[in-house]
Amino acid sequence: AADFWGSNNEILSGLDLEEGKEGGSWLGISKRGKLAALTNYLDARQNPDAQGRGSLVSNYLMDNLDSFAYLRKVSSEAHLYNGFNLLTADFRANEDTLCYYGNKGSSEPIHLKAGIYGLSNSLLETPWRKLQHGKRLFTSVVNKTLSPDGLVQELLHILNNEELNTPDPAQESQGVGFSKAILRALSAVCVRSPGYGTRTNTVILIDREGNVSFTERTMLNCDLTQWSTNSFHFKLQE
Repeated sequence: AADFWGSNNEILSGLDLEEGKEGGSWLGISKRGKLAALTNYLDARQNPDAQGRGSLVSNYLMDNLDSFAYLRKVSSEAHLYNGFNLLTADFRANEDTLCYYGNKGSSEPIHLKAGIYGLSNSLLETPWRKLQHGKRLFTSVVNKTLSPDGLVQELLHILNNEELNTPDPAQESQGVGFSKAILRALSAVCVRSPGYGTRTNTVILIDREGNVSFTERTMLNCDLTQWSTNSFHFKLQE
């Protein structure tokens, strides 16, 4: 579950506990304004000897490289990993930078302009039905006038949308090698299937003054009926 790392109270993220992947992460932010998020690329062919992708997030949060330079470095080592998408950001008082790299797409990372983006388990903005559905829901919520707490609750509600977005030929063609049942389950924003599914939702808000709110809702003991929600609040350091 998300927390500040040990005696280092500068970096906040969830951490992998799975054997061989310890210390990796999928989403985290530091008080210096560095943020990283990772998704795996849907692919039935996996190299069992590939390096753990979670280190890509943890290493960025600890590194002094800026978001674009870090992704350029990662792109030169992309062949060492199974398919992934990585977003890196630098939030600064005078300028925010968000960059993207996916090792199944272009060989170079890109800077992202301000806007609303969707990322699932294909390349950034790949128009899977679940992604388009999620973006529509997200856009409608952020266009409302809500308190920060109200916004967090509405966004968590979106992340728990179990509606199936099938059939989806784009997702199914990428998912060759997976069963029809698992692809059907994966077509929802919130995945529910026997023994596999969504177990954590995270909403990060940053306002123009640099105040950060990080809210994580996480499943307890692999039990669909037990969830715990924790929030962290801090100010970005200059």
